Amino acid sequence: MEHVPGSFGTSASFALRFGQIIFSTASLIFMCLDYDFYDFTTFCYLTTVMAFVTPWSVSLALTDTYSVLMKQLPHEARVISMVVAGDLVLSFLSLGGACAVASATELLLSLGSGICGDNLCSQYQISATLAFLCWFLLLASGLFNLWSLPSLF
Repeated sequence: MEHVPGSFGTSASFALRFGQIIFSTASLIFMCLDYDFYDFTTFCYLTTVMAFVTPWSVSLALTDTYSVLMKQLPHEARVISMVVAGDLVLSFLSLGGACAVASATELLLSLGSGICGDNLCSQYQISATLAFLCWFLLLASGLFNLWSLPSLF
């Protein structure tokens, strides 16, 4: 098997997963600091996507930790294919959620409505920024694993 830095079961993959955990959890926290996000579908969408990304990243980070400590890289093409599919699907979902929240927040700010009182829109913008960072790490992880997939066949 070709050792691609960042592929599943390596320490670089663990670093990517750890970053995903940090950014998705922080995005969830900033989004859920106020209960008003339930009023808008786009905000609920981002919260739902980040709620899926967090356990996905935690479980794969634990698997990466086990692989690094036991020095056993996963050699199953099916496992790597599932990781690639999960990473790519979740990356595009998080990109969609981050774009939706960023555009909805800008729309609310441009309308000057009273919904964005008490720095609420800045919390939404921070959450969208963290979701963009999480998207970048998810996409990088998916591409690294996709790159290492042909060497398993």
